[in-house]
Parts: sequence; C-alpha cells; structure tokens
Amino acid sequence: MVVMGAADVAREGPATAFVMCNEAIVRAAVEADVKMVSAYPGSPTTEILDTFSEVAPGFDYQMEISVNEKVAIETCAGAAMAGLRSMTSMKSVGLNVASDSFFSLSYTGVKGGMVVVVADDPQAHSSQTEQDGRPYAENAYIPMLEPSDPTEAFDMVTRAFDISEEFGVPVMIRTSTRVNH
Repeated sequence: MVVMGAADVAREGPATAFVMCNEAIVRAAVEADVKMVSAYPGSPTTEILDTFSEVAPGFDYQMEISVNEKVAIETCAGAAMAGLRSMTSMKSVGLNVASDSFFSLSYTGVKGGMVVVVADDPQAHSSQTEQDGRPYAENAYIPMLEPSDPTEAFDMVTRAFDISEEFGVPVMIRTSTRVNH
C-alpha cells in the first residue's frame, strides 16, 4: 500500500512513497537538518509551508508564515548568517517582492546553508502574471538547480544545502506548477 502526504514526509528511515514535489522538498530539508523555515504562502509552493507545519512537532526546526516574501527571505538569511540551515519558498511573483534582499545575499554571503525555492507558474494558472524566475539567479550570481520530478527535487535540495555552505551563498531551487504538483 502506498500512502501519500505528510505522514510519508515524517516517516523515520528509508521507504518508498508517492509524494508531490513540494513534499519531497520538505523531506529533503528535514533530512538535511534545516533549522529555520520562513515562507509566504502562494501556489504553487503552498504545500511546502503546509507540510513543514504538519510535520513540525516531530522535528527540531522553527517555522513561520511570514508577512511577505521579503521578510521571509531576510529571516532565513539571518539564520543562515548565524550558521543555521534555512529554507524559504515563494512563487515567482513573490521573488519580485524579495528581490532587493535576494540580490544582496550573493555578496553579503551566508555561513549555514540557505535554500530559496522559487516556483514559476507558466500560463498563470494561479498567479497574476506569467514570469520566468531563472534570470534572477543568473543576475544575482546565485547557483540555481532545476528539478523535473520529486526524486530530483529531493536530491537537489539535499545538494543545494551543501553547495550553499561550500560557496557561502544561497542556492535557488527553481520549480514550476507542473513539477510542484
């Protein structure tokens, strides 16, 4: 029997499960020992925040729903500058709100790994505009990984924390509506 959802994210030890990409992202962050999660909800990334909230009692991290994407990225940046692993998530429109802080992080740097999950919404199914978030990473000189399925997302989030710590900058994980869901 295959079970889906937060129970699979929180399960101890290795197992096979059918999960959405957003849930795989959370599982990878939990296994990577994330300590701070701050995000602003917005589809297609809402389930990331929901899943972190559902499984929080079983793990050692702080999680908050932020007032906006700028505050979320700055909260995670502060944690990462203090040496803690952190993750934020937002849709591409939200990266516009967080862009000043996002661009500054490439030269201020971080100590602990910091992962910024940004989900584009091609054809604007749940967003007000269709945007491509990939140029943000390139223009900010921040590495970007782009998974195409939940397995790749899990592997890339795990690797993103290591890359972030090795080079002292956040790493962007770019997804899209179809990949997230």
